[in-house]
Amino acid sequence: MEEGTKKTGVGVKYVLGVASGKGGVGKSTITVLLAQTAIGQGLKVGILDADITGPSIPRLLGAQDLKAEMEDGRILPPRTDDGIKLLSINLLLEDERTPVIWRGPLLSKAVEQFWNDTDWGELDLLLVDFPPGTSDVMLTAMRDLPLNGMIFVVTPMDFVSMIVSKSIQMAAKLGVPVLGFVENMGKGICPHCQKEFPLFASEEAEQALKRLSIPRLGSIPWSRELIVSEQVINAMVPKTVTLELEGIFRQILTLVST
Repeated sequence: MEEGTKKTGVGVKYVLGVASGKGGVGKSTITVLLAQTAIGQGLKVGILDADITGPSIPRLLGAQDLKAEMEDGRILPPRTDDGIKLLSINLLLEDERTPVIWRGPLLSKAVEQFWNDTDWGELDLLLVDFPPGTSDVMLTAMRDLPLNGMIFVVTPMDFVSMIVSKSIQMAAKLGVPVLGFVENMGKGICPHCQKEFPLFASEEAEQALKRLSIPRLGSIPWSRELIVSEQVINAMVPKTVTLELEGIFRQILTLVST
């Protein structure tokens, strides 16, 4: 994997933001699935969980019992069983259920520290899982993190595409390259016959996605295996989903190498 044109800091070759603008569309699940895909291709991967008030990455990775450590004033992110380096606010709390009741400036400072004060070591790819909306945290991350690109996760609904468009325009105004979007749960996989079926009115859904005006990188169908498993890491991901993820990742590699 070639290093991006933007300097990202010692040891980290490429920083990719994963955002949605809208909660509940499966953004964090897609982040974890992309990390697993990259690991499967032999890359060194990390995830920076920038959703300080609603972190879900540790649970999805089955890493909720891991803890980050400090050494010489630097945060040392732990590594999951499959080799993904991870930093999330929950790995710094004694109890994952403890709420983080901070105002915007403190939330933004935490994200800065997750990059500036963390020893990520040698990584081919660092995925940044963004919180929903266009808040202080999003502004700080887009402005201060050396993002080489962003992808957006959407479901094919008109009001979702409207909200996602706000984040896309925000990225454009701040000079962050937008690589495209991943459609999530636009179709479903029947748990009995394994055939795909549309979850939304197809014509309306397609029009909503076209209004985003950025490339479609791929479409991840809804599958029962991912829904019933709290931990994506342990889910029996259907072959259809695996192949689609590999195709999406190939496109990302192509975009960052041009």
